Amino acid sequence: MESCNCRKTKDRSDEEYKRLINRLSRVEGQIRGIRGMVERSAYCPDILAQVAAANAALNAFGKELLAEHIRTCVAQDIRTGKDETIDELVATLYKLMK
Repeated sequence: MESCNCRKTKDRSDEEYKRLINRLSRVEGQIRGIRGMVERSAYCPDILAQVAAANAALNAFGKELLAEHIRTCVAQDIRTGKDETIDELVATLYKLMK
């Protein structure tokens, strides 16, 4: 498989990979559950409660991913003098806070 240099990538430890995939699997299951509720014509407030839970789970995933990014990629780039990484982090935070 050829790789282009058009995107950055990150090598993750097995532990980090498993944690992130597990969180995403839970979110995926919640979304499938919500779809099933809609298909079964569940009561709107019940569906909305599950939507709130899925949003919270996805936010938890994002927080974990962001924290790991800061601890690894950002910290390493700053140590090696790549200050543009700070601008990238600020732009990412702006996107998350919309």
